[in-house]
Amino acid sequence: MKKYNINKEIADSVELKCLLISNGIKVEPAVYEIFGKEYRLNVSPLTCNSLVLSDGTNVQLTDMGFQSEVPTPFQLRVLDGKAALFHDTDVVDVVTFHKKTDFYKQQTSSGLPFVGNAVLQGCDFVSFQCLWHCEYAASGKPCEFCYAGAYFEYLAQNNQPQPPAVKAPDLVEIIRYAVQNDDASSIQITGGSTFSGKTEHEHISTYLKAIAASELQLSGEILLYITPPKDLSYIDEYFALGANRIACSIEVWDEARAKIITPGKIDFTTRERHLNALTYITEKQGKGKAFSNFIIGIESIETLKAGATWLAERGIIPSASVWMPMGRPVMGSTCVPSLDYFRRVKEMLAELYSKYELIPPGGCGLNVCVEKDIYAYSQQFNPHCALYKIKSL
Repeated sequence: MKKYNINKEIADSVELKCLLISNGIKVEPAVYEIFGKEYRLNVSPLTCNSLVLSDGTNVQLTDMGFQSEVPTPFQLRVLDGKAALFHDTDVVDVVTFHKKTDFYKQQTSSGLPFVGNAVLQGCDFVSFQCLWHCEYAASGKPCEFCYAGAYFEYLAQNNQPQPPAVKAPDLVEIIRYAVQNDDASSIQITGGSTFSGKTEHEHISTYLKAIAASELQLSGEILLYITPPKDLSYIDEYFALGANRIACSIEVWDEARAKIITPGKIDFTTRERHLNALTYITEKQGKGKAFSNFIIGIESIETLKAGATWLAERGIIPSASVWMPMGRPVMGSTCVPSLDYFRRVKEMLAELYSKYELIPPGGCGLNVCVEKDIYAYSQQFNPHCALYKIKSL
């Protein structure tokens, strides 16, 4: 794993990835002009741009050049014909991008545009951000860090209709294109939280049945992010229909903070229901089949560690998305976490993955999630790993 010099401090690629996600990057216009012709790079933020560090680490590329009032020390510029990542005036790394795609120019046969409904993440995922709207957000209790939730709340406050759920044939068309043209092998299905478990069950089961009927050959996994239902038999059905892993994401372990940051999840779903669903999955499906996302950067390392440890001890994967504070304050703050904070998170999760033999999903790593990157880091210090044995000679 490569080391980088960041303002006279040494950071590895996981730590640098966290810093880049949380700070954003100002992109020189020439980068789009030169590299956008050959690579997956677009001025539209809806296309979920990412860059690849020289050691292969995939990183979300949020261009802060469109938010001039938000400072960031990182820039992406053209240097000697290559894309170079800078920290202030210092060159940090020479980066590359994923191969060019026409994915975001497409629409389904019904006229649904791909852009705004699905994204390509990393080298292997086609992800659906919000296949149905969040009823918690529309009721005035969105998660503070969630861009989609803020949009649903805005629509409700202005008496505008919520967007309809994406139809299963459209979903399958999008997946088929991504598999056949962009090397996608895994699917991430996400929707908003619903008050009725039956409503969400209808959405998810319809999607899974449509994917199965499509006979698409997926070499990866189908990940579901769900609201934990009262009727846990729904979960059994999802696995029977083809889901490989299911997340009931807690996001914030500190319950006092969670009540402010994720009010709908605390007030409507409750922490108890999340934990019951996660342990149920592990008991029925086995270790590593359940996971729960944490938003890294919005609570103390101590409470985050307590939550991650509680899950890992029970065979549940604690996954990690890095908070993007630009434009979405949490508890009134947009303060970016320090390098030391991210380092401690990395070390903590790496130890848990190694100790409890937990393997997060995915190949090269997702854009804003760092669990697979941390897992790769953990293998360097795992006595059962060949790389560890080589370094120990």
